[in-house]
Amino acid sequence: MFEDEQQIIESKIREFCLKNDIPIAELKWSPIPFSGEWGTSTSFFATAALEARAGKKIQVPARAQEIAEQAKAAIGSVQGISRVDAIKGYLNLYFSTSEYARRVVDEVLASNADFGRGAPKSERIMVEYAQPNTHHSFHIGHHRNTILGEALARIVEFAGFDTIRASYPGDIGLGVITILWAYDRFYKGQEPQGIHERGQWLLKIYAEATAMLEPKENETPEEKAKREAYDVERHEMYRKWDINDPYVRELWLKTREWSLEELRDILRILDVKMDVWFFESDVDVPAKEIVGELIAKGIADDERPQGGAVIVKIDEKLGLTKEKYRTNIIMRSDGTTLYLTKDLALAKVKFEQYHVDRSIYVVDVRQSMHLQQAFAILKLWGFKQAEKCYHLGYGFVSLPEGAMSARRGRVVLFKDVMDEAIKRVLAVESEKSPDISEEERRHVAEQIGLGALAYSMLSVDNNKDIIFDINEALNFDGHTGPYIQNAYVRANSILKKSDGLPKESQFDYELDPHEIELIELISRFPDKVQQAADEYRPLIMANYTYDLANAFHSFYHAVPVIQTEDKNVREARLRLVAAAKQTIANALRLLDIQAPEVM
Repeated sequence: MFEDEQQIIESKIREFCLKNDIPIAELKWSPIPFSGEWGTSTSFFATAALEARAGKKIQVPARAQEIAEQAKAAIGSVQGISRVDAIKGYLNLYFSTSEYARRVVDEVLASNADFGRGAPKSERIMVEYAQPNTHHSFHIGHHRNTILGEALARIVEFAGFDTIRASYPGDIGLGVITILWAYDRFYKGQEPQGIHERGQWLLKIYAEATAMLEPKENETPEEKAKREAYDVERHEMYRKWDINDPYVRELWLKTREWSLEELRDILRILDVKMDVWFFESDVDVPAKEIVGELIAKGIADDERPQGGAVIVKIDEKLGLTKEKYRTNIIMRSDGTTLYLTKDLALAKVKFEQYHVDRSIYVVDVRQSMHLQQAFAILKLWGFKQAEKCYHLGYGFVSLPEGAMSARRGRVVLFKDVMDEAIKRVLAVESEKSPDISEEERRHVAEQIGLGALAYSMLSVDNNKDIIFDINEALNFDGHTGPYIQNAYVRANSILKKSDGLPKESQFDYELDPHEIELIELISRFPDKVQQAADEYRPLIMANYTYDLANAFHSFYHAVPVIQTEDKNVREARLRLVAAAKQTIANALRLLDIQAPEVM
């Protein structure tokens, strides 16, 4: 809000340090929480430490305070800054309370949807997410993956990074072949026609085929022979896929498209737009070529002549004395690749074809070691981007009834949960908003239902498991999506009842504590965007959005706006309400949650 004044002050500090031969460290500013007035602060401990490292015999804390006092004297008076203090090595700048409040509100209303947007960064980020295996159906765990990835993509993009959204569905493997085999053997031509019905039907086939192929207690010789014959058929189909058998490949592509149709429709519902689609099958051949390159570079050891595999002794190659990454196989003795090999091939495409500087993998926590090994091999391979590869892991989603299992057919389909959420919201909205049209009511119910599901996934630390409770998610009064959306609706209702938004206003009156809290939280939004982007943590934005909504609800109940008799106060508060509404909308958008106009 006070960037111009801050730059003037920084210039004066640098000029002072230059004149006095003081090697100045980077000045990092932090907001000072309101305690009668707002301010910002920087310290000189790093600068004093530079002098100490240069050989000066000084006590860093005392020297930091001395520099702060000298910098304060050098700054003098700056318009917009009410006072400057030098305390314990820190330089604190304070602003006029009315001027600070006015600037915060004016900046929000001038920037609108761009309020909080960061300056363009020089790096390109690729966020990889929304990648369920094909020949399955999209369940509630996939929703957590997708909403985490989309929120992170929106946050880093808004923070100023050139951002690419990528999906890497697993479209081959024994699990996929199992479904393909069972479909061809028992169910061909019986498929339903609906997009979601077909995807869900393939999931049922997987559960049935898995049960058919697993040994059973008290299995008769005939049953065992039949099961083993089925397994031979399944592996023969995999062999045919591998040699590009036309019949098997055509069947695979047709059934894969059924899964992708369902996935694309769910992404449409969730307002997720992928920029790039990679498929596991596409990197199988390049992965084999990479193995040869790694052997030639001395990174991988080929033990196939001795009946072994191609391995990378990661710790040894990195010169580590303690076990960290271990040894990993990148090609089996039969010449087939593994997930790790394909991840190396995909990373190569990301770095060389898409010129990605940072690669974020939104993958469940079970893959943590796998991805750390991949990043370490990429480093050995010579990719500088390996240092900026990041695994955003997340825990499992289960219901109060227990865990999910695709193999057992015990999964909670996202579409079913979404339909139930919308149905419940519609029942409430029919009573609360009887005057709106059925079409609008349905639209609002979808916004609230999807928002509730999204926030329930984002408001829990990504590393923790979630026991999803739809009753808690749809609560309009708790730490939930609907509670936040309702803050936006209340702000909207105040503005609708006004005679229009004043073009300007002054906050030259004694601010109510609820106004102060609201202004404080609005002003933090740009910093929270950058923090969430830098730490790759959508939870930071989810928690901030709740705090902002909570502050507005408190303001709404305690502070009169339209009823205020003083015209200047009323105009200031109306603009504050508009600023709060805009900031809530911006924050919700970063969480992939829509802001309904009515509830």
